[in-house]
Order: sequence, then structure tokens, then C-alpha cells
Amino acid sequence: MSLQSWQCDGIPKNGKQYPNCSGEHEPYENFGPDCVMCGLPREAMESGPQSSKTVMAGGGTSGEKKNWLIPGIIVALIILAGVGFGVYKMLSKPNETVSNGENGTSSTQTNTSQTAGNFISDNAQLPQLISQGEKILLESNPDKEDGAKAFSQQDWDQAIAAYQQSALNNPNEPEAKIYLQNAQAQKSGNPLTIAVAVPMAQSPDSAKEILRGVSSYQEEFNQSPTSQGRLLEVVLLNNSDLLNAKSLAEDVINAPNILGVLGYGIDPGSQKALQEYENAGLAALSPLSTSVTTNANQSTLQIIPIDQKSNELLGNYLEAVSKTLLEYANQQKSPPSVIIFYNSDSPYSMQFKQKLNDALPTVNGKLIKEVDTATNTNPAAEIANNQGANTMILALSKNKVPEAISLAQANSQSLTMVGGDELYNPDILIQGGDAIENLVLAVPWSFKPNDPFASEAVKSWKGRVSWRTATSYDATKALVDAISQSPTRSDAFQLLNQGISLANATTDFNIFQEVPLVKAVQGNSGPPGSKYQFDPIP
Repeated sequence: MSLQSWQCDGIPKNGKQYPNCSGEHEPYENFGPDCVMCGLPREAMESGPQSSKTVMAGGGTSGEKKNWLIPGIIVALIILAGVGFGVYKMLSKPNETVSNGENGTSSTQTNTSQTAGNFISDNAQLPQLISQGEKILLESNPDKEDGAKAFSQQDWDQAIAAYQQSALNNPNEPEAKIYLQNAQAQKSGNPLTIAVAVPMAQSPDSAKEILRGVSSYQEEFNQSPTSQGRLLEVVLLNNSDLLNAKSLAEDVINAPNILGVLGYGIDPGSQKALQEYENAGLAALSPLSTSVTTNANQSTLQIIPIDQKSNELLGNYLEAVSKTLLEYANQQKSPPSVIIFYNSDSPYSMQFKQKLNDALPTVNGKLIKEVDTATNTNPAAEIANNQGANTMILALSKNKVPEAISLAQANSQSLTMVGGDELYNPDILIQGGDAIENLVLAVPWSFKPNDPFASEAVKSWKGRVSWRTATSYDATKALVDAISQSPTRSDAFQLLNQGISLANATTDFNIFQEVPLVKAVQGNSGPPGSKYQFDPIP
């Protein structure tokens, strides 16, 4: 199935004014009704007869055999790319109110003014998006505010005490724990410094899941530092707005103490940022700049020029997810006859849909229909008129959780329900109620009580952690291992260009021969307000 794409450069061509749009940008190809870069509707680009081209979602070479044995570290990098694979137009502002998904309340992001110190944000173009501990980027509380004030004044003992108290009072909140470790690293002197870019304003809950993994490895490393006793410092970057990505990258490059970067995605803003890092010789682990090869049970990670990679990693990962989900559906009702729900405004969702279509013949499956939730005003009605389908696949991006819940409610357990990792979200368990019971999702890592990492995480974070936490832990470890071997920017860049051996990862390097599945079942270990939890399917 093909979809008409359209180009937008942020400048209306129809003579109308759109005051709520963000303005001019480089041409970007869209699939949905509005430009994901600036918010302009498609009609704004239509000034007369327009040429158009038909784009096949997904891509890839026909008949090419893909290697989809994707190591866990690669999925970690994809996850760090922005907790999903779409692109976002939300602008990040100082003193911005965000939703706290853990308790359902709102809080205010506070930028504590610096009165002393020499921090990366001092000379940055976008200081409100950068913090070593001198400002709060996620939700605030009095102890965090005290910690930020002390940190900005280089009062390390007071900063440690305040952030430690915040961590004790809020054990599952990672920002204070990272700043606590940063204050200890600053007090010790000459820290090893990396930066982590996550979309804090756009998706604070998922950002916290990622930062829990980063924080866990930071704490582990700092208990036994391996490079002349230097402790690890993590600079946090609020990478919610792709229009700021290049400028934010320039700020990082201009901070010579930052030795490596994690994060970014496959969108145009990320491509610009990664090109800046590549030109500057700064190691950046991301889906577009990283490759992993496995030979004789030995896996090697290296960074490569971004023009060599495109979005192959995402495509390979979604190929594995599609195959695993369809094999599960075939076990439930054979052969599977499927309805695919997707949203055309998300590159992730579009590619997921295409990979599902490609994988259907492997289980003798039949496509009944595809439903675009971005344009269909009543997608749930398609379930009643299912035309003999026995399976519904939710190939939706994370901003479509409400639509996924609506579809589950309309389904009433009649069709087998499966979906991808973007729907692994506490909201779907809390708001979905009984409708989401037995929903099966493919995720890179699932919680098992006998897993050493899982059991230790329960102690540290006072509850279950997600696959985002486990895989971001692995990504952080890979980067820090390289930096601690060669603790200069140029040496680390050269080492990662040559390739480093990966070992002792939390995720199994061969696990994507069959992506783990989890099912929504009744239990007491889910998020507050829900009687459901995601448990692994043996």
C-alpha cells in the first residue's frame, strides 16, 4: 500500500497565515496531515498544481535477506534516540509546566540561576536545555531546588546532602540521583564526562525510564572507577525539540570536557546533530552512527559515518518484532488474518506497518485491512466490520496510547491483540482497565525476578523497571567502557571508530532471534491505579 507524501519548508504557499506554526525550516517529507517539523497543514504547501510522488513505507531492497539478530545495545541506542522513532515539534521553554505521569499531577521546570561556577550551560546557546546539576530539567521539589542552588554555587557538600535527601524521599526519580553522583564527581575533581540527550519536555515519563538505566551504571562505575580514580559525570540534555538539535550539539561540542554522547534519533534534526559530532571528532552512539557485528559469539561495536547507515537499525529491529508477533498470533489462531492499525504521521509506525506486511507470508497470514488512526475519525468502528479478521496489530507510536485503549475497548477480547514496544506504557495499564487484559507486546527486555539486574533494580528504584532502563544501562556501559580506556575526546573517537568488544551486557546479544513478549495480566506489581502488569511470556 502506498501513501502520497508531501514536502514542507515551513513557508506557506497558499497566502494564508499560520501564527501557531514555528516557521521556516529545511524541506522535510511528511506523510500525515500536518508537518511534524513546524505544524503547517498540507494545504499550506499547495499554491497550484503540485507534483507528488508515491512513497512506499518502509523501504529496503526487494529480495534482500536481512540480518535481524540485533544486539541489545543497538536497541538501547534506538531507545535513547528519543523514546520512540517519530519526530517532535514541541518547543522546550524555561519554567515550563509538564505532566508528571507517575502521580498524575503537574509540576514546573525550574531553571535555578547560577551565581558561581563554570558550567557547560554558562556559555551555551541553549542553557535552559543543559544541566550538570545546576538546574532542574524534570519535575522539581524543595530538596532538588536546594541541591541545584548549592550545585550552582559549587557548594558540593550541600549539593550532595540535598540531592541525597531528594533521592531518599523519591527513590524512583533518577534526576536527583544523577546530580548527586555529579556533585560527588565534581568534588573529587577531574571527572569523566558524557552527555545524554533525552526528550524530557516531550515525554518525561519515558525520559525517566531511560535515565534510571544511565543512573544505575553511573553509580556502579563510581563505586569502582577504572580510569585513574576519575568519577563519571552525566550532563543531561533536554532534546525535545528537533529544531534545536543542531544548536544543542554545538553547545556540547564547545564543551571540551564532554568525551562522548548518547541519544538522538533518525529525524532530520538528529542527522544534523550527528553530522556536527562526526565533523568535530566527538563519539556519539545513536542508531545512525553505530554498528554492531557478531562473529563466533564475539560482538563488536563501532561508530561509522552517518551517511553509511540511514535507518537500517530501526528497520532490522522492526523486522524482528514483526516476525515474533506474527508467530505468536499464528500460535493463537492459525493462520492469522490481521487488521493493522497504524498512524501515518509517524515514521516509526509507517515502517512497522510495512515490516508486518513483509512478514505475513512467513506464517501464511492474510491482511484484511490497514487502518490509519491519524486520518480515520472512527478507527474503532473497523473492528465491528472486521471482515473475518482474527488478529489486530497495534503498530502505533507512543502518542497513540489513547487510540490503542479505545481500540482495545471496542475489541472486547474478540480478536487477538498484539503490538510493539511504543505501547509499553503505564497509562495503557491504568486507563485501559479490563479491556487491555491479554494484550501482548514485543519488547527488548522483560522483567524476571531471578534476573540479577532486575532484582538489583527493584532495590535501587523501589519497584519494577522497564526495558528502557535495562537497555539504556547497556548503552551507557558501552560508551563509558570506551572512554575509560582512552579518556580523551580524540582517543575515544578513534577507539570507537576502530571498534570495541562488548561483553557482560544486561540484554542477551542473541535475544532478537525472537524478541521477548510480555502480556498484560492481573497482578499487584503494575503502576499505581492499575490492577494489571506486564509479565513475560515463557
